[in-house]
Amino acid sequence: MAALLPLSLPLSADNGESGYRLLELDGYKVKWGEHTLGVGASISYAFADETLRFDDARNCRDLAPMSILSGQTLPFETLVRETAEAFRVWERAADLSFHQVADARDADIIIGAQGTPRMRAFANVSYAPDERGGVRAIEQALVCLNPDHKWKVGFNGDEDVYDIRYTLIHEIGHALGLDHPGPSGQVMGFRYTEVFAELQPGDLRGIRQLYGRRANNNELVNASAVVIQPHRAGPDAIFTEHPYFRKEVAIPNG
Repeated sequence: MAALLPLSLPLSADNGESGYRLLELDGYKVKWGEHTLGVGASISYAFADETLRFDDARNCRDLAPMSILSGQTLPFETLVRETAEAFRVWERAADLSFHQVADARDADIIIGAQGTPRMRAFANVSYAPDERGGVRAIEQALVCLNPDHKWKVGFNGDEDVYDIRYTLIHEIGHALGLDHPGPSGQVMGFRYTEVFAELQPGDLRGIRQLYGRRANNNELVNASAVVIQPHRAGPDAIFTEHPYFRKEVAIPNG
């Protein structure tokens, strides 16, 4: 189940033009729930409230309590609220439901601070060994944020300090099975931007290919009305520049 996928591999023309790319590990697409694209899922999440060790993970191997991040600029209550809002973005975009549980050991997605701080943020994905139709089921995902960096709520033009909700939306996207389609133009692009705060057309197409649409078709974005504005990211405003490693998605800078 080892996966080594260099970031420099060319993207397929279809997914590049569509503005999304599905995450593939060991040649298999990965998603929660059934081994069938377009079928929804119910997923739990929790915050680490003690240091947890995951030997199979590389960048989130030591997951520290999420409350450590509140020692910077954001109260813990704000972190909880912004995390819930980030999940709600994906929940409203596709046939997904999320619920918070108290014990991180019972959660599908665990969110915490990096035990060994570096870069901005990472997402690790582990999957079950069995596959059907080229799809493997995700067993667990980790999201870890650097507690040494400052975080903010909302955009203010300072791209050296990342918006916590935007970063979490991006990382949760990886935890759900989405890859980087390219550098920019979508929330799942690997460069941090403050041009848009919501999912873009490619993000919507990608998550709906994995999980289908919500029954009530409650969308965050009208894809036909979205205009992507040009944006130049600074050298620090980048989500990833490293290859993928065993059972994980490496997102060094958020």
